[in-house]
Amino acid sequence: MTAAQRPATAQELRGAGLRVTAARVALLETVRQGDHLDAEAIAAGVRDRVGHVSLQAVYEALRALTAAGLVRRIEPAGSPARYEGRVGDNHHHLVCRSCGAVADVDCATGEAPCLTAADDHGFSIDEAEVIYWGLCPGCATARSS
Repeated sequence: MTAAQRPATAQELRGAGLRVTAARVALLETVRQGDHLDAEAIAAGVRDRVGHVSLQAVYEALRALTAAGLVRRIEPAGSPARYEGRVGDNHHHLVCRSCGAVADVDCATGEAPCLTAADDHGFSIDEAEVIYWGLCPGCATARSS
């Protein structure tokens, strides 16, 4: 994100009712420029932009940004939570069983919640989360060699 885009990021934080800090701006920029990063990688990206920030502060900011709908948290089984800036479209994910790479895949049927539950048990469903598991191209090639 360029310096010119930072005021837009700050405005987005304000619009979500969040206090604007250099660390939050850097965190949101890091998440949006990254690829399904975990908290440790996000903390490193924030530190590169603004200097010292504690991992606890990163977790607290991630909770706030997730609750505000600016960041999405995913938790593939056996992996730490990952965060992404693609929100609001109910997309799904591909996860490599070998290296843990994560990739986005668009909604299976186009509109949220993308899937219909066989029995909704009275719930008003507004989102479906699907994780497709397999091997990424690099791991599949390495296995077949």
